[in-house]
Amino acid sequence: MEEVLASWSGGSLLHRMGIEFVQMSPQRVVATMPVAGNTQVAGYLHGGASCVLAETLGSVGALLHVWPGGLALGTDINATHHRSVREGVVTGVATAISLGRTLCSHEVVISDEQGRRVCTARISNYVRTAEQLGR
Repeated sequence: MEEVLASWSGGSLLHRMGIEFVQMSPQRVVATMPVAGNTQVAGYLHGGASCVLAETLGSVGALLHVWPGGLALGTDINATHHRSVREGVVTGVATAISLGRTLCSHEVVISDEQGRRVCTARISNYVRTAEQLGR
């Protein structure tokens, strides 16, 4: 996990949004994100912020599937927002649906501090191994 985190730019969106990783593997990625600073004008967690968290977690899982030297690029994301959140921290858990040679899919469940589901998302990533990239 530390090797992957160290390879990322400090100016990336995940850093600006306060996303912090708890667990990382191709099969399961867990991270938290504060609601504060990631709200829409009415003061609720922005749906786009939930999508950023979901895409980050799914992309990390796909990247780990082809690590080291591989590439993962998001190709599709959809999200259903179930409830609003005004404060605290949300936790996202990405679980692999499929880890293939060219496509990886993850389901991401985002919950509030009481364990209530805030958002359910699915993300697909196009992946290439280092060998496929000629590295």
